[in-house]
Amino acid sequence: MAEQVFPTKGNLIKARKTLALCRLGYDLMDRKRNILIREMMQLMDKAKSLRGSIEDTYKEAYAALQDANITLGVIDKIAQSVPVENGISVTYRSVMGVDIPSVTLTRKKTIVPYGFYATNSQLDKAYVSFSKVKDMTVVLAEVENSIYRLATAIKKAQRRANALQNILIPRYEEMVKYIIENLEEKEREEFSRLKVIKSYKIRNKK
Repeated sequence: MAEQVFPTKGNLIKARKTLALCRLGYDLMDRKRNILIREMMQLMDKAKSLRGSIEDTYKEAYAALQDANITLGVIDKIAQSVPVENGISVTYRSVMGVDIPSVTLTRKKTIVPYGFYATNSQLDKAYVSFSKVKDMTVVLAEVENSIYRLATAIKKAQRRANALQNILIPRYEEMVKYIIENLEEKEREEFSRLKVIKSYKIRNKK
């Protein structure tokens, strides 16, 4: 045995208790890992769908922007009139101890930041498309950040489960077996010793 332990009933009780805790810990880690994996797989399907949609929306938006640049000239001054988005807030929910972000975009009353007299429908289409991209980017950022956090937590749970299954549980199983075998050997020795004493007493009486 790697760890020296005295084969006593007290140590046997402690070893059995620790072994039971290790097995319980492994079951909990395994359950946590499975729940996190299921949660992550659902988010990965959502992320895959979002990436496909956001790519299409980006293509549509940049095509409309290119048409607007062609028909209106370079529209950098109009672009500068679009206000910076500051309505994003982040809250968290807990899944098996893992903080999963929930990103919310609170929009103010929609006001188009440019005039209609010197613009055209291509610019309107680009503005609407980029607004859609912004909404989808918020959702995609939430999903991908959640996937990253879940993947990190799954790795930790996997490492702990492996340590319990492959190191601690076998160690304490071996320890319990070692103590039981030594205690049984001591009991056999004590039984043999008592038999010898009894036989000696009987011979002396005769």
